Amino acid sequence: MSAPGRPGPAAAPPGLVLVMGAGSVGTYVGGCLAAAGVAVRFVGRARMGQALAAQGLVLTDLDGARRAVPAAALHWSADLPQALAGTAAGAAGPALVLLTVKSAGTVVAAQALGAALPAGTLVVSLQNGIGNAARAAGAAPALAWRPGLVPYNIAELGPGRLHRGTAGELAAEDDPRLRPWVPVFAAAGVPLRLVADLQPLQWGKLLLNLNNPVNALSGLPLRAQLLDAGYRRCFAALVEEALQVMAAAGIVPARVTPVPPRWLPPLLRMPTPLFRRLAARMLRIDAQARSSMADDLALGRPTEVDALSGEIVRLAAAHGGRAPRNAAMLSLLDPARPAPAPLPAQALWAAMQRG
Repeated sequence: MSAPGRPGPAAAPPGLVLVMGAGSVGTYVGGCLAAAGVAVRFVGRARMGQALAAQGLVLTDLDGARRAVPAAALHWSADLPQALAGTAAGAAGPALVLLTVKSAGTVVAAQALGAALPAGTLVVSLQNGIGNAARAAGAAPALAWRPGLVPYNIAELGPGRLHRGTAGELAAEDDPRLRPWVPVFAAAGVPLRLVADLQPLQWGKLLLNLNNPVNALSGLPLRAQLLDAGYRRCFAALVEEALQVMAAAGIVPARVTPVPPRWLPPLLRMPTPLFRRLAARMLRIDAQARSSMADDLALGRPTEVDALSGEIVRLAAAHGGRAPRNAAMLSLLDPARPAPAPLPAQALWAAMQRG
């Protein structure tokens, strides 16, 4: 028994973790687990793998924590069969899979997992948006899919350097096989909360994620963008429209910040000095934080705007309505068009009115 006031020993990991589609989020979460002694295999882009092979992995956060995993301890592969080859996972399968591909890659990744892993393998979708776990289950029905949620932003500060710039804890739909992992994730510095119904939290998180296209189009770090009244007005309009669409669909988003969802638009529209004071917890973001959508835009990759604003546009259409401001985000970040240059807040607002 541990002494009072002192943490007990870290729980023994229940098995191997496979991170499928390891970008910034997947590499951060998996890297924290690996730094805590969990056996982790990563499947991700060659670019990230080459950087980790040369530099190792350094993980930092806004609380001042620093974790490092040497290159020799990182098991990175560009494809799934290679990740599973030569391990017990190849026969018995990993104990837990974290799916962290971008939303557009969900079906392809799920099909690959379904072909490679034993039936019943537990997979948690740590992706943006609402329906990724359901889409994955349609593509690989033999696996046990559970929706999950990542509340924070991870910035790639340089080769092999990932930084968590905002606060929060992971969440997933409860499953008896996930419960032994809760103390493991906590010991690794990435706490995991299990809930009976994740969907209200997902809708609440989606409301906050509607700032991602605003942030990407602003060209600013998150904190600087949120302290700009013009960009906050754009964010508030997207949230307000989304709340109206959700209400028409009978959806009640959960509260995922100190501010109830319906209060978010009025708060965002307050003058900056008052907003800074009342939204102090929301602004607990360090200067290095930015949205993953901003990173994708900077790297010339398609963004996940369709899993965010697109979800609102489709929900509106399903109930006989429209969501023109969120539709404007889809248009501005259309992957068929050249990547837009940063837009001043006034220009972004004008484009939203044309949506």
